[in-house]
Amino acid sequence: MPIISVFFGIVIRMFYKDHEPAHFHVEHQGQQAKVDFEGRLLAGTIQSNTAIRLVREWAALHRDELAANWDCMKAGRPLNRIPPLE
Repeated sequence: MPIISVFFGIVIRMFYKDHEPAHFHVEHQGQQAKVDFEGRLLAGTIQSNTAIRLVREWAALHRDELAANWDCMKAGRPLNRIPPLE
C-alpha cells in the first residue's frame, strides 16, 4: 500500500483496487483508521485528538490531490506524493 504523505508521526496511505467511498488510510502510534476526503472517520480508531485534527486539516488542504490519486488508484496508475503539513 503506497505511502502518499507522512507528517508529525502520521502516515497516510492509499490501497490499490480499494472500494468506494473514496478514502485514505491513516496510521498513528500503532492505530489505524479509514478517513474520507472530507476528514470523516469511516472505520478504525485514532485516539489522539491532535492527530485527528491534523489529518482533517491536511485532507481539507489536499482534497483535489486526494481525488486525483483515487482516480489513479482505480486506473492502476502510480500514486503521487502529497505534501505534508508543516
